[in-house]
Amino acid sequence: MNATETHNPLRRIKSFVKREGRFTPAQSKALLESWPFYGLECSNDKIDPQRIFGRASPLIIEIGFGMGASFLETIEKMPETNFIGIEVHRPGVGAFLHQAQQKGLTNVRVYCHDAVEILKQPIPDNSVDKVCIFFPDPWPKTRHHKRRLIQPALVELIAAKLKVGGCLHLATDWENYAEHMLSVLQASSLKNASASGDYVPRPETRPLTKYEQRGERLGHVVRDLVFVK
Repeated sequence: MNATETHNPLRRIKSFVKREGRFTPAQSKALLESWPFYGLECSNDKIDPQRIFGRASPLIIEIGFGMGASFLETIEKMPETNFIGIEVHRPGVGAFLHQAQQKGLTNVRVYCHDAVEILKQPIPDNSVDKVCIFFPDPWPKTRHHKRRLIQPALVELIAAKLKVGGCLHLATDWENYAEHMLSVLQASSLKNASASGDYVPRPETRPLTKYEQRGERLGHVVRDLVFVK
């Protein structure tokens, strides 16, 4: 391990393998036409959410929204809230933008970039009301656990971005990953919102996803964790 790696632990987190996949015509068109309105570019300059959205409203960031179906459902149900989505899969971003454009949503913006870099660079400290990470890749093999997104350095980075009273909401259907998440969060500066000191019932604000429904059919138990700053 070199000195750079020692002093920059977040640089090592790479929880995804970036595959472009195939674009549908609608996804390609949405990326081309809708990105100027919905898209945000990663830079070293801190963003001003009030300027971006033209209003001062609560801000929720969702990391890894996939194809965006459940994210869209949440956004539609909470028009008074501003949302920023972060996703590296461009066809997924295209699919999301296509639906957002059709629905005429104005309270969401999107980064198509690595979430760690977005949190480190353009997102200001003490500016976010909630960060959501639902069903991240569990990397179930032991030798791959180091690739898991939920690690102490990332949690502390997220904590810095949260306002006082803001929360980090995680969900997974992999028991081993849930235990890992709980261990990491309990050792962090955030406080568990669970009365039992572990998991919380699924909040109504988190819609059921197709991935979650598939997991339930396979007998997986979904666990939600909510930790507060």
